[in-house]
Amino acid sequence: MINLTINGVKIEAEEGMTIYEAAQKAGIYIPVLCYHPDLSTFGACRVCMVEANGNLVTACRLPVEEGMEVQTNTREVQEVRLFNVELILANHNQDCQTCVRNNNCKLQEVSSFVGIDLQRMERIRRFQVETPVDDSNPFFHRDHSRCILCGICIRACEEVNGVAALDFAFRGYNTAVSVAGNKPLTESSCESCGECMERCPTGALAPVKQKTPEREVASVCPYCGVGCNIFLGVRGKQIVGVRGDKESPVNHGELCVKGRFGYDFVNHPERLQKPLIKKKGEFVEASWDEALDLVAERFKGITDKNGPNALGALSSARCSNEDNYLFQKLIRSLGTNNVDHCARL
Repeated sequence: MINLTINGVKIEAEEGMTIYEAAQKAGIYIPVLCYHPDLSTFGACRVCMVEANGNLVTACRLPVEEGMEVQTNTREVQEVRLFNVELILANHNQDCQTCVRNNNCKLQEVSSFVGIDLQRMERIRRFQVETPVDDSNPFFHRDHSRCILCGICIRACEEVNGVAALDFAFRGYNTAVSVAGNKPLTESSCESCGECMERCPTGALAPVKQKTPEREVASVCPYCGVGCNIFLGVRGKQIVGVRGDKESPVNHGELCVKGRFGYDFVNHPERLQKPLIKKKGEFVEASWDEALDLVAERFKGITDKNGPNALGALSSARCSNEDNYLFQKLIRSLGTNNVDHCARL
């Protein structure tokens, strides 16, 4: 353990911790924009500046040292933070009311903390690059006017998903997060997993469909046998959003494009909610007992007439590994090895 002092408070921190992590553990607030606990440190926003042993340093990158003395709110620190946030706001979209991140935005949080007010904003010489919104992706869009160039999306794409579809492009005022060739997202290697969108601190990356849920319900993603743990955002009787469970040992909060965005089928009016049996050429609703009895009767009729090898079974990738194991055991117990899986076809 390392002993240090932050704002006159003596604390202990684990060796290898950064100043920011130590302060966070001790309940001492340091503003950050480009930092994310899932990703490597970047130190680009400079709003986490503190004084360590009399020197200005970035708290998210500097490891703690024995006997270190840290001040997080000196006059010089406050001035540096305020200046850096003003530079970010100088070319940032001012329309917060229609932004999906309104009241849940790190930039709003940090701006309020460092003391940005209306008078200071009016003195800032604004410069905004006219860049159209990239709405080519059916699940989320990119709005460059809300981007703060924190690099979180770039690191998330490379470090979490391993795709590296995004990177910084151009120079100076024209610097932007872009894909290869400055093309739309749909023409890049982007897999639409949404990991970048999930970590974006502003509304630069935002879902196309956005409603604030009333509550969340813990569940398991139904799309494959991995069994990713999820939280369903529910509003009334509709699912309006999905997020991964960071505490899950299965997926650690990560999701694929299906798990994060593929929930519309739940509320589809044509979704089957009861078994259907064909009677007189038409499908009619039936109970589960009636449907299963019919399946068993047909199985028995086929095996009695043509033998068990006349049966074949196709399993689903949406079932868990345990369910698929039981399914093939059931079919083999009927005397046939004609079992296949949709993922192989």
